Amino acid sequence: MKPSNNIWIPRQQCPCGDWKCYIKYEGDDPTSVSSLHVKSEITSSSSSSEAVFTPYVGQIFKTDDDAFEYYSNFARKNGFSIRKARSTESQNLGIYRRDFVCYRSGFNQPRKKANVEHPRERKSVRCGCDAKLYLTKEIVDGISQWYVSQFSNVHNHELLEDDQVRLLPAYRKIQEADQERILLLSKAGFPVNRIVKVLELEKGVQPGHLPFIEKDIRNFIRTCKKTVQDNDALLNEKRENDMLELLEACKAMTERDPGFVYDYTIDENEKVENIAWSYGHSVRAYTVFGDVVAFDTTYRSITYGLLLGVWFGIDNHGRATFLGCVLLHDESSHSFAWALQAFMRFMRGRYPQTILTDIDSGLRDAIARELPSTKHVICIWHILSKISSWFSLPLGPQYENFKAEFDVLSHLESVEDFEHQWNILAARYGLVSDKHIGLLYSSRESWSLSYIRGYFLARTLTAEFSLALESFLKRILNAQTCLQVFFEQVSIAANFGNQTREGMQYMNVKTGMPIEEHARNILTPYAFSVLQHEIVLSVQYATTEMGSGSYLVRHYKKLDGECLVIWIPDDEQIHCSCKEFEHSGILCRHSLRVLVVKNYFQLPEKYFLLRWRLESSLDSLADENAQISADDCAESFNTLTASLLTESLVSKERFNYVHRELSSLLEHVRSMPVIEEYAVNMAGNSISDS
Repeated sequence: MKPSNNIWIPRQQCPCGDWKCYIKYEGDDPTSVSSLHVKSEITSSSSSSEAVFTPYVGQIFKTDDDAFEYYSNFARKNGFSIRKARSTESQNLGIYRRDFVCYRSGFNQPRKKANVEHPRERKSVRCGCDAKLYLTKEIVDGISQWYVSQFSNVHNHELLEDDQVRLLPAYRKIQEADQERILLLSKAGFPVNRIVKVLELEKGVQPGHLPFIEKDIRNFIRTCKKTVQDNDALLNEKRENDMLELLEACKAMTERDPGFVYDYTIDENEKVENIAWSYGHSVRAYTVFGDVVAFDTTYRSITYGLLLGVWFGIDNHGRATFLGCVLLHDESSHSFAWALQAFMRFMRGRYPQTILTDIDSGLRDAIARELPSTKHVICIWHILSKISSWFSLPLGPQYENFKAEFDVLSHLESVEDFEHQWNILAARYGLVSDKHIGLLYSSRESWSLSYIRGYFLARTLTAEFSLALESFLKRILNAQTCLQVFFEQVSIAANFGNQTREGMQYMNVKTGMPIEEHARNILTPYAFSVLQHEIVLSVQYATTEMGSGSYLVRHYKKLDGECLVIWIPDDEQIHCSCKEFEHSGILCRHSLRVLVVKNYFQLPEKYFLLRWRLESSLDSLADENAQISADDCAESFNTLTASLLTESLVSKERFNYVHRELSSLLEHVRSMPVIEEYAVNMAGNSISDS
């Protein structure tokens, strides 16, 4: 263990309640922060599978470490391993010579025998092999480099095959993720031979094909037992110091940000236990976009054992908005309850309509207790990331078919269809008594589309929003950061997320329908593009009046199921059986089709939710000099360029002149300084006035 590092990884405790169950995330990004430390080791070891040519005298390397890695990869491909031998040092150059030799180079010197009756006689592998690579350091143009001064690939022993060379001590390494799993199983009472079998099953490798052997596991466990007390003491001391520094950073932030809020708890030893915080701009954003909150608890620190929780919202431009952060000392329902209480205090007691989380029984109980009026939704992508660990081994070759059927099942809109197909799925794959199937079924009202369709989620279940959360977490999680640096990274990322202003582009109409023109002036470009997509598709649907203000709406090619739309003219209410408006706050194609049939040229005001309107934006709109309509700008430029094109095509002389002058004008405009604040305000005002 390395007390100086603070490594964040995905939580690996299974929500089924069995703490021995292990979660391996499916489709992990190789560059993800969750495995930054481990992946770097894997990358270096996997380089041995790449083509490595025979070293030669005169070959240049930037560093001696590069040369050692190169020679080590060459050795592995050729059936032996290497070790570092002699190094030579001078006062001017420092170390200027390195000798790398075959692992069987030289001879063992006889040792003094211990004063025991039957001393162990260990046979040495060294046999005087002369295979070697010598490096010499030189300075060229003030830059140091290393070149191969001697090389020999002549061995006086048999070289090993691939299945044997991997068992040499130099290539048997236990990666950090495996170390954690081994310690967990060891604490659970698993013997070493059983740990080996569990790892083989989890990794899907043949018996005897792990990158280490039983002896390595046994030595690792023994070493850990010897050092665990010292390491625990070091880590506890460092964690206490880091938590105190984090607390001081929070206190300092209140002076820079009057709206900054934080809270913490202490344990029986007067040590900081849990800590949560939020920023002034996050609290303000919550007043507008706090109807739906995502609480991400994906990561924890394997160094300190702290669980990270981050609250996000989604703004009227579809962007993830940082709302708050918490570090918890454990994953208990009590800790989650405190985190939710702190967040509600930060947000002045206003409860969200919906909260999205990972699947976790402790978190589920805490939400039911602390947010009784809030709908709890489990993000489907969190479930999909776990089903590989749960079902790939028991189902074997059937797993891919199961996964495809499960995906279809999760998107069914009818509760009756879901219940019927669920029983068929469980029976078909022999999973009726499986604990993970039981877990999913017991929480089906929180993740199945058929159950959550009528609850407001503001498009937080889209892939774009999921990627935005992942991008934010990547920015704040670093493999080797203390908690104070982590706090600073969160502050920077939160400000980035709240201050970034994407270009509010001019949205062209596609159908020319009056309801489209009207909506463009009210909604943000993001919300308008979603509604516009529904408007475009609505023309492909036919309506059949059923009487009493109800309409049956179906696609002309029957590409999807029929929907029942009910129209109540007295107070301009429209309801569709697909429940898209209740789900996202944007009218569906079926409702739009009926409104067009009813000769509506503008959508009723109630169907433009405040959270999707331009007027709900938190952007600064104070610059009165920038009150220019986006429509007017676009129309003016289009008219001018059209006239210019017409006139320039009259003759070649005119065309050359216009081309030359426009090129010069473009270069001049590009070289002009940009006042960022003015540009942002102008963009915001231009759209809000259009």
